[in-house]
Amino acid sequence: MENIGKVKTIGFCITDNQIEENRKMETGEIRRKLTPLAQDTVILAFGDSLTYGTGATAENSYPAQLERIIRRRVVNAGIPGEDTENGLARLPKMLDGHHPSLVILCHGANDLKQGLGDLQASENIREMIRIARRRNVDVLLLGIPYPTVFSAKPHFYAKIADEFSLLFEGNVVANVLIDPSLKSDSIHPNARGYRLIAEAIAELLFKGGLL
Repeated sequence: MENIGKVKTIGFCITDNQIEENRKMETGEIRRKLTPLAQDTVILAFGDSLTYGTGATAENSYPAQLERIIRRRVVNAGIPGEDTENGLARLPKMLDGHHPSLVILCHGANDLKQGLGDLQASENIREMIRIARRRNVDVLLLGIPYPTVFSAKPHFYAKIADEFSLLFEGNVVANVLIDPSLKSDSIHPNARGYRLIAEAIAELLFKGGLL
């Protein structure tokens, strides 16, 4: 009876340790080891009109162009006009429906455009990352500039990337939107602009060891 009790105690100890380790990975206290993307993997590109590809044809959105570059399936889960509150509500269903290995998170532009504040966008993006990590899904974060001054970028994107030890591309969207030749209107890229975004993401995936 004494031995049985000891086995049970050890079992509970291991379970508690695993729970704590999962919590630390979820919050970024422990750096996650990124898993290389297999040929049959699914990548979920999640965001608003910048992900949807407003200003270009569907085949020239950044997810479609990225899919051709890296030869992995990239699901375009962008909804024009969506803010982070609605994105946060939508994300679990998208994750459970597509079972991706990686989420490319490009969100917050409409919060910034509508003056909803950096705090709402940053907290909702943090929670989106936690939701993905609870499902063992890696996250690549794209930073978005302020819609009125594209050269000015919110600090919270880089801060979140550091907190969660994420792959992070903080410049390409701003660089594209600063250049009139890469835009279809005042706030959206054209096909060439989306191509540059796709190429920057692909390069980051290669450097991060996912490809």
